[in-house]
Amino acid sequence: MYFHVQSLIHDIAQDEPDPAAANALQEGLGGQFGEMRTMMQYLFQAMNFRGPAAKPYRDLIQGIGTEEISHVELIGTTISRLLDGSPRYQGKVTDPVDKPGAGGAIPLELALSKGNIHHYLVGAQGALPVDAVGNPWSGSYVYNSGNLVLDLLYNLMLESTGRLQKCRIYEMTENKTARSTISYLIVRDQAHENGYAKALETLGVNWKTLLPIPKTNAEKFPEVKKLLDLGLHSKQYTFDLATQSEAGKIYQGLSPSNDGSTLLADEQAPVGVPSVIAPERLEEFSPGLDPELMELIQATADLEMAEVDASYGPVTGK
Repeated sequence: MYFHVQSLIHDIAQDEPDPAAANALQEGLGGQFGEMRTMMQYLFQAMNFRGPAAKPYRDLIQGIGTEEISHVELIGTTISRLLDGSPRYQGKVTDPVDKPGAGGAIPLELALSKGNIHHYLVGAQGALPVDAVGNPWSGSYVYNSGNLVLDLLYNLMLESTGRLQKCRIYEMTENKTARSTISYLIVRDQAHENGYAKALETLGVNWKTLLPIPKTNAEKFPEVKKLLDLGLHSKQYTFDLATQSEAGKIYQGLSPSNDGSTLLADEQAPVGVPSVIAPERLEEFSPGLDPELMELIQATADLEMAEVDASYGPVTGK
């Protein structure tokens, strides 16, 4: 059972729209080694897990899988913001949809030459469940052998490859919106590398100097260094409202990254940042609310704002 908090797990910096960067980020969302893959793979492994004696391993996989849901939300929202409007198009949302902008630009002109045209034709300036060349995400990506050691090895490979790709995407764009999310995912992928590596350590693996993969100089990526200084690469959350997770039995001790840090799993979840809904895009006819629909939405909102009884019970923090 999952609960949703209307906050993003990490703040997204503001910058100009950049459809090319948005398309590169599609690989980190819907590619073979993207966030949709990690989310689905870990959740299926957790759902199919067998062996009560190995519960700490199941809890570790499940906790990381739950965090990956928030990563899908984060990277998808980032893609939407990178597509939200046209750079240097100075038209106003109240203008007629066919009115030229600065220099004679038209609202969706860049869709013909930048990024993925489906972001504009199909997605109304929003993220899609595809990779950077438009291939649909496939459930065949999910690896769930049922063998604990094999699954942990595969998960470590998945986190390492995803981290490698995100380091490459970071080098492709200077856009602050893109880099703020990419940097966070680079650091959290390392935290997940550490989690799966530590689990394999308990099963006899000695990593020595192999991790992290890839080896990067934190000073080279200033946004990454800021997050490393906060220790986010050596921390894992439980996302467990009932405080029953035993993942902390594994996620502890010296980091397998051999950076002198200590692994911590003593937090339920990060605080997050407020989640803000983007304004309408009239040039996309989205969402296209007329006065009658607005009245209906307001009436529905009034009902939903009524006090809701908590059916789950009080949250007990650690």
